[in-house]
Amino acid sequence: MKIQEFQNKITSGELDGIFGKLYKPQDVDAQKSRYMSAIEKFMNLYPNRTDIHVYSAPGRTEIGGNHTDHQHGCVIAGAVDLDAVAITAFHDEKIIRIKSEGYDEFAVSLEDLDVHIGEKGSSEIVRGIVARFRDLGVEVKGFDMYTTSNVLGGSGISSSAAFETLIATAIDSYYNNNQVGAVEIAKIGQYAENFYFGKKSGLMDQMVCSVGGFVFLDFQNIQNPSISKVDFDLSTTGYELIITDTKGSHSDLTDDYVAVRSEMDEVAEYFGKKVLREVEEAQFWENMPDIRKKVSDRAVLRAVHFFGDNYRAKAETECLKNNDFEGFLALVNESGDSSMNYLQNLYSCRKPTEQAIPLAIMAGKRVLCGKGAIRVHGGGFAGTIQAFVPSELVEKYKSEMDRIFGQNSCYVMSIRPVGGIEIKED
Repeated sequence: MKIQEFQNKITSGELDGIFGKLYKPQDVDAQKSRYMSAIEKFMNLYPNRTDIHVYSAPGRTEIGGNHTDHQHGCVIAGAVDLDAVAITAFHDEKIIRIKSEGYDEFAVSLEDLDVHIGEKGSSEIVRGIVARFRDLGVEVKGFDMYTTSNVLGGSGISSSAAFETLIATAIDSYYNNNQVGAVEIAKIGQYAENFYFGKKSGLMDQMVCSVGGFVFLDFQNIQNPSISKVDFDLSTTGYELIITDTKGSHSDLTDDYVAVRSEMDEVAEYFGKKVLREVEEAQFWENMPDIRKKVSDRAVLRAVHFFGDNYRAKAETECLKNNDFEGFLALVNESGDSSMNYLQNLYSCRKPTEQAIPLAIMAGKRVLCGKGAIRVHGGGFAGTIQAFVPSELVEKYKSEMDRIFGQNSCYVMSIRPVGGIEIKED
């Protein structure tokens, strides 16, 4: 589509239908301005390009199943209305140029799709995505792209998975007539992260960003996880989903994250298994006295959390399917208590005086007074908390969190019904 034509569609309201699906009604006008600004910046960067395609990919929030995916367990998560947007012009120059807002432009030659050992960055993610499409028989010839994102980096909302989904969606849409589809796009993003970027991440983040909506994922078969969308409209409940950024640093937390997985693995190994999903829970309880001697008390407690949260992710999904929102909230609170007491990922033992997440949960509970639900969000140890807040308490909740953690610490989110998508008329 010609640039001027796309701009006219924005200003005339022809794209309001798709914007209404992706964003809250009160945010549509601001989003239209955001897209117009992105197009202007693209034009300044690539003045010779006259035809564009525009894409969007959401961030995600984990709803239930905290640290269960790496043990081949179950997770429920949701795509959110924070997203990455790309203005893209395709060409046949055998090169990809990408300028992301706030970062330097980089380029990837399509004649060099090998893994660059020791290199990390967005260029390696893009190289890995293109290489995987090539393996699938899809020829990518090149494009110029400007991206802007309001998916918070380092906040557990998966800015990296949103970027991966954005790139793969653009390639699949333009070069492959959307034949790969959302599930394979998620796997392509994971492949690029694992083998090109060198981060051995699971599949949950990419899957939710790509599929959209509330998504239940069962990783028992890690190579082909079971995925089902959950038809539930949060906007009808009288509650808002709020993520609070406590501004804690994620630096030097690698050992904490690794310990969660390795300790769960140790309990599985006691039974001759690789992951806890393969262990019979009844046998775990029966052998607990001996497990303590072979591993550690904390490892036992973290295994207890896995068994509980694996069940809760399924139960939360059933509650949403049956419109039992009060039951759902009770399970979210149970999950939060389990993360605090058993998983123990609210702060790092190596930084015992830095406890922003427990502080935020305490402050949130004071406002909620037994209503709604609140818990640690994502990997934990620092970063964000998640709360389902009654509409009448939203302003009070935001005010208190901003008072403690600084202005604009709270993000009121909606669940976005679709994942990676090209922006065009319905």
